[in-house]
This record gives sequence, C-alpha cells and structure tokens, in this order.
Amino acid sequence: MRALLVVNPQATATTPAGRDVLAHALASDVKLDIVETDYRGHAADAAAQAVVDGYDLVVAHGGDGTVNEVVNGVLREGAQPGLPMLGVVPGGSANVFAGALGLPRDPVEATYRLLQAIEHGTSRRVSVGRVSATGAGADHDRWFTFNAGVGWDADVVAAVEHQRARGRQASPTLYARTALTSYFSQRRQPPSLTVHIPEEPPFEDVRLAFVSNTDPWTYLGDKAIRLNPSTSFDGGLGLFALHGMGLPTVLRYVAHLLATDGNPKGGNLLRRDDVEFVRVTSPEPVNLQVDGDLLGACTEVEFTGVPGTLTVAV
Repeated sequence: MRALLVVNPQATATTPAGRDVLAHALASDVKLDIVETDYRGHAADAAAQAVVDGYDLVVAHGGDGTVNEVVNGVLREGAQPGLPMLGVVPGGSANVFAGALGLPRDPVEATYRLLQAIEHGTSRRVSVGRVSATGAGADHDRWFTFNAGVGWDADVVAAVEHQRARGRQASPTLYARTALTSYFSQRRQPPSLTVHIPEEPPFEDVRLAFVSNTDPWTYLGDKAIRLNPSTSFDGGLGLFALHGMGLPTVLRYVAHLLATDGNPKGGNLLRRDDVEFVRVTSPEPVNLQVDGDLLGACTEVEFTGVPGTLTVAV
C-alpha cells in the first residue's frame, strides 16, 4: 500500500516527536511519503497530487482545517471510483471530525487505531457536504465533513481567526468568549436570511442557519452537541435554524443542548434531518464557515449532501 502522510507542523497538538513516531509506525506497514505543509492550501494540493499519483491512502495529521483541506484535495475532481482512503490522526485543538467518527483524539491512540485498520482492512464509507456560495465579490465551492453555517457561528469563526492571527491559541474558552461577544454584536444588526428546503415554501426572517453532516459532534471536549439527532454520516444533511436570537431563546437552546441528549424543539426553531440540500439567501453579505474555517462573505449559499463519497480508515 502506498500512503502519503500530510502533516501540519503548525497545528496545536502536532510536534516533531509525534510526527516521527507516527511516520515510523506507518512506514512499518506501508510505503510512506511525507509532506509537511507550509502554506494555506498546501494539504489540499498534496492530496490532489496523491490522487493523480495513484496513492492508496492519504493520512491527515493536524486539526480539522488540515483534514478539510485533505478531503478537498482528494475530491478536487469530484467523487469518483478509485480515490485514496482517508486516514486521520488528530493534531489540532478540537478534532471534531475524528471525534464524530469515534476515533481517538489522542495522536498515539489514533495511530494505533489507524495501523489496526490498515492491517485488518477496516474502513467506513461516509457522506460529505458540498458548499456552493456566491455574492459579496467572491465565489466559494468547498467540501465539508461535519458542519457549515452562516450567521452567528460564522461570525465567531471569523473573530477567532482574527485573534489567532494576533497570536492567541484556539481553545474552548476562546470560542466561548468570542461567541458571547459576537452574539451581542449580532443583536445590533441581525441578518435576515431566507431558507429554502426541497418541496417546502421558503422560510423567511431566519437569523441563523446551521447545517450538519452528522450528529453528534462537539467543540467541547467529550460533551456531545446534538442539533439533529437523526442526521448521520450515512445520509443527508441536518438543518438547525433560528427565527429569533433573543437572549431567552438562545439561553433556552444552549441549556437544552448542554443538559440533554438532543432532539431540540420550539417555535423559533426550524429543524430538518436527512435533507438533500438547503439553500440560504441574504440581502446583505453574511459570513460563511465550513468545518470551522472561514470562507468569507456571501449572499447566497447552497449546501448539498453527497452520501457515500469518502472512504475512511476506522
């Protein structure tokens, strides 16, 4: 088996020693090449070249941004037969995709799990989401693995990226503080979104639209977040959208999500599970995030679920 290990040396929990242990362990079972990324998009370029060169396995060692880039590189020419299998060894601060798959977040444990999967030939076919966005002077097309959204969550991602550029390290505490600050900023100028779902009339005056590719997932360590309990890697997308962003509404849903096993309900909530696509439009540019990565602003975005697209070593 030919394998390419794509390492992001800047990821939060990635170290030279850990990279060497991982590379040594993999090299005992596969013919291994290694790429260390040194620019934004490098992981995607490396993974796309791995497809051209006929690699059997591409392993992403980094955070969710690295995994997302590798997935986008593997799928650069679209879903097709014969694509390399994906391996994931977490090295970031959140590692949401790995957690959602049930993979260990500890790099050493994840390496052992990957080696077992290679030895026994165990894998899983998973769906991925596709984002196509236009407006605000830019077009965006991107695959995503666990979630994407416009509104408050994307504003939080934008603010966190700004703080990381100034030297702050990403952490659950940073995200929580930023979410609180962004919430009050958004209350002054809330977006007015229109959500379109197949075979239903448009839903207007939506303030937040969040799309999941699986459930549960989390940015909060071992605490699962369940927005769409009937959504999974085996089906379509889940939609969680709010008509109101008043403090009582937000606090009620946050408390529900943190204190229960999911299945949120309410008059201000628009929720659908296992849908083929969701389109969101806005009269004003709004931020768009994909797998926790800011894509920029848009006025129209379509989220499409593509079942069974990716093979992951598990």
